[in-house]
Amino acid sequence: MTGAKTNERPGTRAQVRYLRVSPSKAREVLDLIRGLPVDRADEILQFTERAVSNDIRKVLASAVANAAHNDQITDDSVLYVAACYADEGPTLKRWRPRARGRATRIRKRTCHITIIVSVMPAEMQELVEAERSRSSAGRATAPRRGRTAKDVRRARVAKSRAAQGQEHDHDHDEDDHDHEHGDEDVDVTEAAAEEAETPIEDEVVEVEAPAADDEAENEEEK
Repeated sequence: MTGAKTNERPGTRAQVRYLRVSPSKAREVLDLIRGLPVDRADEILQFTERAVSNDIRKVLASAVANAAHNDQITDDSVLYVAACYADEGPTLKRWRPRARGRATRIRKRTCHITIIVSVMPAEMQELVEAERSRSSAGRATAPRRGRTAKDVRRARVAKSRAAQGQEHDHDHDEDDHDHEHGDEDVDVTEAAAEEAETPIEDEVVEVEAPAADDEAENEEEK
């Protein structure tokens, strides 16, 4: 028993005709979104570096809008890309002049892109919901990126203070002493300041007076 034909598949469809791109290039992008949920397919098309991805994204949005308007499926989270394909359209033929009076044919390809969206089966919907819950939980528990310079500085200061506290938390029972390092630092600082402020007094040198005998000898000589 064969499956449903391509043009008879159930679901809501949207189509763009005579798109000026080759069908082989369009199929490369369509293979990326086939069978995926609509939101995931739109995300892939948004960041695909192919020019045709913009046109395919518009067709996907049109299919979702058709599902909401024609089939009353307002919740697009239950939709997935059931089928997507690109058929070959008419080829525009042009000519390029070449050497010695010859001409070369230029083929400008066109294609018709069709996207069909439908409601996900129950099993697929359960798997998608589980994956979404895991991704949301991972984003909630993941550390916040892009911290500011202020936050980085605070974390660095807290880390250095914690390291200093671990170095200071040594065993005091071995030396059997109880002191306050903070008070000692303050006392040493104050003593150094007092020494710096105290003026240096000039030393007084006492000169002894000459003896009386020396004075008498000087008088006799005169």
